[in-house]
Amino acid sequence: MTDSGAGTDIEVRYAAEGDLPALTDIYNHYVLNTAATFDLQPHTVEDRREWFDHYRSLGPYRLLVAVRNGDVVGYASSSRFRPRRAYDTSIEVTVYLRPDATSGGLGTALYERLFAELRGEPLHRAYAVIALPNPGSVALHAKFGFAPIGTMSEVGRKFEQWWDVLWMECAIA
Repeated sequence: MTDSGAGTDIEVRYAAEGDLPALTDIYNHYVLNTAATFDLQPHTVEDRREWFDHYRSLGPYRLLVAVRNGDVVGYASSSRFRPRRAYDTSIEVTVYLRPDATSGGLGTALYERLFAELRGEPLHRAYAVIALPNPGSVALHAKFGFAPIGTMSEVGRKFEQWWDVLWMECAIA
Protein backbone atom coordinates (compact mmCIF):
# COMPACT_ATOMS: atom_id res chain seq x y z
CA MET A 1 0.00 0.00 0.00
CA THR A 2 1.34 3.45 -0.81
CA ASP A 3 0.86 6.56 1.26
CA SER A 4 0.12 9.01 -1.54
CA GLY A 5 0.59 12.02 0.73
CA ALA A 6 4.21 11.19 1.45
CA GLY A 7 5.04 9.07 -1.59
CA THR A 8 6.49 6.26 0.51
CA ASP A 9 5.50 2.67 1.02
CA ILE A 10 3.23 2.00 3.97
CA GLU A 11 2.54 -1.46 5.34
CA VAL A 12 -0.65 -1.94 7.37
CA ARG A 13 -0.57 -5.12 9.42
CA TYR A 14 -1.64 -6.64 12.69
CA ALA A 15 0.28 -5.33 15.67
CA ALA A 16 3.00 -7.58 17.05
CA GLU A 17 4.35 -7.64 20.58
CA GLY A 18 7.53 -5.94 19.41
CA ASP A 19 5.43 -2.92 18.37
CA LEU A 20 4.34 -2.21 21.93
CA PRO A 21 7.14 0.30 22.76
CA ALA A 22 6.35 2.35 19.62
CA LEU A 23 2.60 2.16 20.30
CA THR A 24 3.20 3.37 23.85
CA ASP A 25 5.37 6.26 22.62
CA ILE A 26 2.73 7.34 20.10
CA TYR A 27 -0.03 7.26 22.69
CA ASN A 28 2.08 9.03 25.33
CA HIS A 29 2.62 11.95 22.96
CA TYR A 30 -1.14 12.52 23.02
CA VAL A 31 -1.32 12.02 26.79
CA LEU A 32 1.36 14.65 27.42
CA ASN A 33 0.57 17.19 24.69
CA THR A 34 -3.09 17.06 23.68
CA ALA A 35 -6.63 16.52 24.92
CA ALA A 36 -7.16 13.72 22.38
CA THR A 37 -7.07 11.35 25.34
CA PHE A 38 -8.13 12.18 28.85
CA ASP A 39 -5.35 10.10 30.35
CA LEU A 40 -3.29 12.49 32.46
CA GLN A 41 -0.14 10.43 33.08
CA PRO A 42 2.03 8.70 30.48
CA HIS A 43 2.07 4.91 30.40
CA THR A 44 4.91 2.45 30.57
CA VAL A 45 5.18 -0.43 28.16
CA GLU A 46 4.35 -2.73 31.06
CA ASP A 47 1.08 -1.01 31.90
CA ARG A 48 0.05 -0.93 28.23
CA ARG A 49 0.47 -4.71 27.97
CA GLU A 50 -3.04 -5.50 29.29
CA TRP A 51 -4.49 -3.08 26.71
CA PHE A 52 -2.39 -4.71 23.98
CA ASP A 53 -3.19 -8.29 25.00
CA HIS A 54 -6.95 -8.02 24.51
CA TYR A 55 -6.60 -7.61 20.73
CA ARG A 56 -6.76 -10.58 18.34
CA SER A 57 -6.42 -11.22 14.60
CA LEU A 58 -9.96 -12.65 14.61
CA GLY A 59 -13.07 -11.29 16.27
CA PRO A 60 -14.27 -7.75 16.76
CA TYR A 61 -11.29 -6.39 18.71
CA ARG A 62 -8.40 -5.67 16.35
CA LEU A 63 -5.22 -3.64 16.51
CA LEU A 64 -3.52 -2.65 13.26
CA VAL A 65 -0.31 -0.69 12.79
CA ALA A 66 1.01 1.40 9.93
CA VAL A 67 4.71 0.87 9.27
CA ARG A 68 6.87 3.15 7.12
CA ASN A 69 10.55 2.39 6.52
CA GLY A 70 10.46 -0.17 9.32
CA ASP A 71 9.00 2.24 11.90
CA VAL A 72 5.51 2.08 13.42
CA VAL A 73 3.99 5.45 12.59
CA GLY A 74 0.39 4.89 13.68
CA TYR A 75 -2.29 2.49 14.75
CA ALA A 76 -6.03 1.90 14.62
CA SER A 77 -8.08 -0.25 16.92
CA SER A 78 -11.56 -1.56 17.49
CA SER A 79 -12.34 -2.15 21.14
CA ARG A 80 -15.17 -3.21 23.40
CA PHE A 81 -17.73 -0.43 23.61
CA ARG A 82 -19.08 -1.24 27.08
CA PRO A 83 -18.63 -4.29 29.33
CA ARG A 84 -22.27 -5.42 29.43
CA ARG A 85 -23.12 -8.26 27.03
CA ALA A 86 -25.97 -6.43 25.28
CA TYR A 87 -23.32 -4.06 23.88
CA ASP A 88 -21.29 -6.86 22.24
CA THR A 89 -22.42 -5.88 18.72
CA SER A 90 -20.98 -2.37 19.18
CA ILE A 91 -17.35 -1.30 19.11
CA GLU A 92 -15.35 1.85 19.73
CA VAL A 93 -12.74 2.70 17.12
CA THR A 94 -9.76 4.98 17.29
CA VAL A 95 -6.68 6.06 15.35
CA TYR A 96 -3.45 7.50 16.74
CA LEU A 97 -0.61 8.67 14.49
CA ARG A 98 2.91 9.72 15.26
CA PRO A 99 2.89 13.55 15.22
CA ASP A 100 5.18 13.65 12.18
CA ALA A 101 2.86 11.28 10.27
CA THR A 102 -0.45 13.13 10.36
CA SER A 103 -2.29 14.48 7.29
CA GLY A 104 -0.66 12.01 4.90
CA GLY A 105 -3.38 9.43 4.43
CA LEU A 106 -2.28 7.05 7.19
CA GLY A 107 -5.53 7.35 9.14
CA THR A 108 -7.47 6.53 5.99
CA ALA A 109 -5.24 3.54 5.20
CA LEU A 110 -5.59 2.20 8.73
CA TYR A 111 -9.38 2.57 8.81
CA GLU A 112 -9.79 1.08 5.32
CA ARG A 113 -7.98 -2.04 6.46
CA LEU A 114 -9.63 -2.14 9.89
CA PHE A 115 -13.17 -1.95 8.50
CA ALA A 116 -12.32 -4.49 5.79
CA GLU A 117 -11.04 -6.85 8.50
CA LEU A 118 -14.23 -6.40 10.51
CA ARG A 119 -16.55 -7.36 7.65
CA GLY A 120 -18.37 -10.53 8.54
CA GLU A 121 -18.01 -10.01 12.29
CA PRO A 122 -21.32 -9.89 14.19
CA LEU A 123 -21.18 -6.12 14.63
CA HIS A 124 -23.91 -3.52 14.21
CA ARG A 125 -22.47 -0.12 15.19
CA ALA A 126 -19.11 1.58 15.60
CA TYR A 127 -18.56 4.63 17.80
CA ALA A 128 -15.87 7.29 17.90
CA VAL A 129 -15.32 9.56 20.89
CA ILE A 130 -13.49 12.77 19.93
CA ALA A 131 -12.30 15.55 22.23
CA LEU A 132 -13.04 18.90 20.60
CA PRO A 133 -11.74 20.72 18.73
CA ASN A 134 -10.25 18.08 16.47
CA PRO A 135 -11.29 18.82 12.87
CA GLY A 136 -8.92 16.20 11.41
CA SER A 137 -10.42 13.37 13.42
CA VAL A 138 -13.98 14.54 12.78
CA ALA A 139 -13.26 14.66 9.02
CA LEU A 140 -11.61 11.22 9.02
CA HIS A 141 -14.58 9.64 10.77
CA ALA A 142 -17.09 11.43 8.51
CA LYS A 143 -15.19 10.04 5.51
CA PHE A 144 -16.01 6.54 6.80
CA GLY A 145 -19.71 7.27 7.30
CA PHE A 146 -19.68 8.35 10.93
CA ALA A 147 -22.25 10.99 11.87
CA PRO A 148 -22.39 13.13 15.01
CA ILE A 149 -24.90 11.88 17.58
CA GLY A 150 -24.18 14.22 20.48
CA THR A 151 -21.71 16.38 22.30
CA MET A 152 -20.96 16.15 25.98
CA SER A 153 -20.09 19.66 27.17
CA GLU A 154 -17.11 20.22 29.43
CA VAL A 155 -16.95 16.52 30.32
CA GLY A 156 -13.18 16.35 30.76
CA ARG A 157 -10.66 18.57 32.47
CA LYS A 158 -7.06 18.55 31.28
CA PHE A 159 -4.35 21.23 31.08
CA GLU A 160 -6.45 23.40 33.43
CA GLN A 161 -9.32 23.70 30.96
CA TRP A 162 -12.61 22.01 30.17
CA TRP A 163 -13.04 19.89 27.04
CA ASP A 164 -16.14 18.89 25.10
CA VAL A 165 -16.44 15.41 23.59
CA LEU A 166 -18.22 14.61 20.34
CA TRP A 167 -19.76 11.17 19.90
CA MET A 168 -19.98 9.86 16.34
CA GLU A 169 -21.72 6.69 15.16
CA CYS A 170 -21.57 4.52 12.06
CA ALA A 171 -23.71 1.55 11.03
CA ILE A 172 -21.46 -1.35 10.11
CA ALA A 173 -23.99 -4.17 9.75
